[in-house]
Amino acid sequence: MTALPIYQVDAFTNKTFGGNPAAVVPLKTWLPDDVMQNIAIENNLSETAFFIPTDKDYHLRWFTPTYEIDLCGHATLATSHVILNELHPEQDHVIFETNVSGNLTVTKSEDNLVMDFPSLPLETVALNDIPQSVLEGLDHPEILEVHISKNKKLVLLLKDEQSVRALNPNFSILLEYPSSVIVTAPSDDTKYDFVSRYFCAYDFSIQEDPVTGSAHCMLIPYWAKKLSKNTLNAYQASKRGGELFCELKGDRVFIKGQTKIYLKGEIYV
Repeated sequence: MTALPIYQVDAFTNKTFGGNPAAVVPLKTWLPDDVMQNIAIENNLSETAFFIPTDKDYHLRWFTPTYEIDLCGHATLATSHVILNELHPEQDHVIFETNVSGNLTVTKSEDNLVMDFPSLPLETVALNDIPQSVLEGLDHPEILEVHISKNKKLVLLLKDEQSVRALNPNFSILLEYPSSVIVTAPSDDTKYDFVSRYFCAYDFSIQEDPVTGSAHCMLIPYWAKKLSKNTLNAYQASKRGGELFCELKGDRVFIKGQTKIYLKGEIYV
């Protein structure tokens, strides 16, 4: 039996029990994939991040309780907190190598961490092409625009913030759509430019993700074009809620957020 350090960090928030919690497990070498998957199942959080040192910086991977994923914003922010605040506070940035999403850089900025992520533009879809399971699962909201990503994530524009907040999805119907559904609208609060929520009913371990950094790789270029501005403040209006301060620069998005550590300990595998 081996003891491994573990941290739990709330990301995109400055208060405990806000934002999106992620577990972070530093490793010297990779564990077998099935062991990392079982740790993620045991943690039962939307993501558990694992990282190992490399010749340059670190290699980072993310697991939900169901499977390994290609990109995760809040768990990257949480991992950066562990490295830049707990393990190596003398560093001002960290670079992560990833399996699919290229190199991701995270930099300290006062009380925030700034992630340098890829911009992921969307393709417009006709309103009558919305899957029936999505319409029924969301109880037929008034949808103004529909967009889709390369991996079939839907982005639905609703008329206002209240429409986004009022949604009470029927996940047993929504799960028939095999990818995520993101709803967004202009914010009623002058502090923010837009709000969003992120539903992933097909993954029973999450259903609604509290704050989703990777979704803003799509939302930032979308709202930047719509509002004719490249600097945007966003709020993800889940029950826990979270703030994301964003900027579009060419084919990259910069997502700034705060973190709050909740737990330090050991696991035994």
